[in-house]
Amino acid sequence: MQARKAHSLIGQVYDPRNLARAWERVKENKGAGGVDGVTVARFEADRGRYLALLHQKLKDGSYRPRPVRRVEIDKPGSSAKRPLGIPTVMDRVCQQALVNVLEPVFEPTFRDESFGFRPGRSTHMAMRRIWRQLKAGDGWVVDADIADFFGTLSHSTLVNLVAAKVADGKVLGLVRQFLQAGVLRDGRFEPTTTGVPQGGVVSPLLSNIYLHVFDEKMAEAGYALTRYADDWVCVCSSRREAERALASARAVLEGELGLRVHPDKTRIVHVVQGFEFLGYKIKRGRGMKYKAGGPDLYAYPETARSSVSRRGSARLPIGATRRPLRGCWTSSTRSSEGGATITGGRMSAGCSIVSTAGSCGASGAGATNGGATRGGSDYLASGSTVNSAWSTSCS
Repeated sequence: MQARKAHSLIGQVYDPRNLARAWERVKENKGAGGVDGVTVARFEADRGRYLALLHQKLKDGSYRPRPVRRVEIDKPGSSAKRPLGIPTVMDRVCQQALVNVLEPVFEPTFRDESFGFRPGRSTHMAMRRIWRQLKAGDGWVVDADIADFFGTLSHSTLVNLVAAKVADGKVLGLVRQFLQAGVLRDGRFEPTTTGVPQGGVVSPLLSNIYLHVFDEKMAEAGYALTRYADDWVCVCSSRREAERALASARAVLEGELGLRVHPDKTRIVHVVQGFEFLGYKIKRGRGMKYKAGGPDLYAYPETARSSVSRRGSARLPIGATRRPLRGCWTSSTRSSEGGATITGGRMSAGCSIVSTAGSCGASGAGATNGGATRGGSDYLASGSTVNSAWSTSCS
């Protein structure tokens, strides 16, 4: 049976009420200005005129997104740089308006294995899922990396995946325009033929639409995938199962989606050796003040590994001190000005916010300046500050 498609969506996109909601979200997220030099403050000062202009251009079909402003930011744990594309404030409002309309169409179709940048889902939940699987005894892990996912995904494949649920040609045209808007680097225009900009408001939703195929195929094959945006691991009961899972993942990612599994950053490991996910080192063993009969599964921030003391405490880069986690996850709600930042749409390593598992009863949520766990515009530009908190109540 053919899936039902959503029709006549463009009117919802340029509805003045939707544009006003989109602007409030963009204003909340702040961020730098784009290639036109218009800042959030300047847009706010004349928002009525800007929103009326955007409404009219979307309605008559004359809207054209500007190229994104390319900046490069430090990549946590690496000497490499991460390219960040900053759209103009006007384009961010338009993208958020598009997300407001498309998200209700696609969100119900996404699988439980996917946690990144979705309403009501967070790193808490992704970590809890892995923790439960490891506590159940499954100890082999496919620890994998998609090479330059945001820079290499296929535009035609992505538009076709959107078109599978959306029958409005004007909305599909708008998606294509954002994908092909190009980049302005040091005053020079560069066309974009693949990928989505890290920094674009619509990029998280589009990336989840693209990788939903991967989620479905891995689930159909019976593998325990956990994915947060382009970061994913697969917990298995044996090395042989892990090898089959990796082969299946390659078949989908490389054979069907035109991506590349990074050969140097992909491995099969046992939890005793440890692996990294969402900024944490997860490991089973008897270190970290292990007590006989106590939990032997623990995790601690990857950025704190070099500073873990013999007493088992770790100093985090945002100025908070926390013990490595054993048998439970610590949830966070600590407000921090100028502390951790969202870089290119992903929280810096060591700032992952995790919650309870097993017998623990910690609670809390990572509230961010703009909503790091709410999907949509959470990729918003440099400068968004993560407000986090440390509180735990494990029994």
